[in-house]
Amino acid sequence: MSGRRRGLGLRARITLLTTGLVAAVSALLLWLGWLLAGGVVASVPSLPEGSTVVVGGVRVRADQLAEALAANARERVLLAGSVAFVCVVAATALLAWVITGRVLRPLREVTATAHRLSVESLGARIGHRGARDEVAELADTFDAMLDRLQAAFSSQRQFVANASHELRTPLAVIRTELDVTLADPDADEAELRRMAEVVRSATLRAGELVEALLVLARTDGLGVNVTGPVELSAIIAGAWRSARVEAERRGVRATFHECGARVAGDAALLERVAGNLLENAVRHNVDGGWIDVRTIHGPQWTMLTVSSSGQVVEPERVAELFEPFRRGGVDRTAHIGTGLGLSIVRAVARAHGGHVTAEPVPGGGLTVTVHLPTLP
Repeated sequence: MSGRRRGLGLRARITLLTTGLVAAVSALLLWLGWLLAGGVVASVPSLPEGSTVVVGGVRVRADQLAEALAANARERVLLAGSVAFVCVVAATALLAWVITGRVLRPLREVTATAHRLSVESLGARIGHRGARDEVAELADTFDAMLDRLQAAFSSQRQFVANASHELRTPLAVIRTELDVTLADPDADEAELRRMAEVVRSATLRAGELVEALLVLARTDGLGVNVTGPVELSAIIAGAWRSARVEAERRGVRATFHECGARVAGDAALLERVAGNLLENAVRHNVDGGWIDVRTIHGPQWTMLTVSSSGQVVEPERVAELFEPFRRGGVDRTAHIGTGLGLSIVRAVARAHGGHVTAEPVPGGGLTVTVHLPTLP
């Protein structure tokens, strides 16, 4: 915290400002009353010359009557006005202090809540129940911000826990293989080669997971630098080259319906989107299944749709598939993919100003549609 001295608080400043303004206005009114009282009383009728009049217990000559009455009236106005001036200023200061305190109470609650907050106590809320004014709106906005922060922290914790669990598995495999092989003094070349293959496979899996995490961190919640128009047919063709070998091995046939659609964005990230969708369609398919890929060009949205056969997906579980480390019904111990494919697809689509939808295919399988803004 800075060591700078704090000035007067907002409550004290508002009270001083209000009191000062009332004091200035009251002083002006008192001065005007003092002038008017003297002017009005000075307009008295003339009396016979040489006569005298008693004013305030003092005998005054007729030619000095107006001046004496004016002085007496001004004195009385000044005396009564001074008492009223002190009372009005004191009452204004008291009321300003009390009312300002009531108005600023939610702000003190905001400050107190902010002081209490930490990563472990993000559940604290102001919960303002007063009048629905600007201060109440500020308190509600602060509570809404805390809701978003708490959700973000919870999501981050869950993501870190899942990532740690996923990375721990290949590392444990590597350590176990090395320990077992090194503990065997009679390990021959074949055993060493087997160990090397297992370590290589686990290393590749860890590398894929780290790369996927980097892509997700790069795109999740961020925008992308638009590099120019991207031909969807080109990125689909490039992505299919990587998934085609496994598809042919399993007898999965793919059909492509392209319309020459183009979008603006990062070609590498969009190819990752197409690659993740096609790899998921192959990995989670059945032997001898099918894949249908379509691009649709609309006035507002250009859509990339990948449908495939596969296991039956319950409609209520579709949203879960976009969460990190969800594998759509595949056992986690099977280690098929990283579990980040659809999470990356959603993050990249959002970074391009689009969104993703999914729905189950009747009889088994899934249809995923990526909506991207149409290139003008």
